Amino acid sequence: MRVFNFAAGPATLPLEVLEQAQSEMTNWKNSGMSVMEVSHRSKAFVAVAQEAEADLRELLAIPANYKVLFLQGGATGMFSAIPMNLATADSTVDYVNTGAWSKKAIGEAKRFCKVVNVSADEAASNYSTVPAQSALKLSPNAAYFHYTPNETIGGVEFDYVPQTGDVPLVADFSSTILSRPIDVSKFGLIYAGAQKNIGPSGIVVVIVREDLIGKARPGTPSVWDFKAMADEGSMLNTPPTFGWYFAGLVFKWLKKQGGLKAIEQRNRDKAGKLYDFIEGSGFYKSPVAPNARSWMNVPFTLAKPDLDKIFCEEAKKAGLVNLEGHRSVGGMRASIYNAMPPEGIDALIKFMKEFQARNA
Repeated sequence: MRVFNFAAGPATLPLEVLEQAQSEMTNWKNSGMSVMEVSHRSKAFVAVAQEAEADLRELLAIPANYKVLFLQGGATGMFSAIPMNLATADSTVDYVNTGAWSKKAIGEAKRFCKVVNVSADEAASNYSTVPAQSALKLSPNAAYFHYTPNETIGGVEFDYVPQTGDVPLVADFSSTILSRPIDVSKFGLIYAGAQKNIGPSGIVVVIVREDLIGKARPGTPSVWDFKAMADEGSMLNTPPTFGWYFAGLVFKWLKKQGGLKAIEQRNRDKAGKLYDFIEGSGFYKSPVAPNARSWMNVPFTLAKPDLDKIFCEEAKKAGLVNLEGHRSVGGMRASIYNAMPPEGIDALIKFMKEFQARNA
């Protein structure tokens, strides 16, 4: 039986896409092989890669002056690759600290840049808020400004896109990519690990404005040199072919759902229903400020914390899995990415009601 998987990542994938991949597993395109067994240089796979990029460009309305790269190393690899490509060792770079992932990005940037200016730090709120635009302390000479639109662990999400003037805006969209339309032209660089809304882990998508590439500092590994990879169609080395193929299937699934406007409405409805229940329950509580609540990652606490373990055990028996909060924050967390169907939200709320009735 398929369960409702509320994991933060690797996360639930669309059942329809899983079944298509299953049907093609041993005989892809009548080749007598799986897609994992064909050469990444073959015409058949190059077509898959090109079609995946074209579909992603269509979904996000990516302007022509942006390169789309399918790289390895995950978002964590980009924590290093971005300063190596966009800044010099003497550069000043701006970062916003809104939680665990932005803290890691800041830590990595300090290894590569002389001055890492923390433009805003939400530690005082225990990372339950995002800074207002007016609170951002911007460096006019920064090589770039980096922020994390959605913090997966804390369930904190920006409700606006920071304005940084002429300083390129860089964003880690790992948790929210493809969950709604975005204006790519506002960003110098967008990156996103695949394992939440794109496909299986193993690929990170990088969308970078052309004028920002070709400036990698000496010593940058070629597989993380954005221009070197762009020049080779992200195939300077052997890419994770199955992940790229699967991402292409997900992009087609998203188009079939009606594109990102339709997905946005579905995600808004799912999150709204769950937050409304939590707020009205009198037993569960959201630790995040109302204007900063994520659509993708919904943390909540129980009125009686000693019930946390029992809640998770009983939820698992009900077919609701991976609801434990991250070990660094505790409580519960329901990650409800694109592939989580509305029925999953209904099943979770039904269980939460019943658990409350038994334990209030």
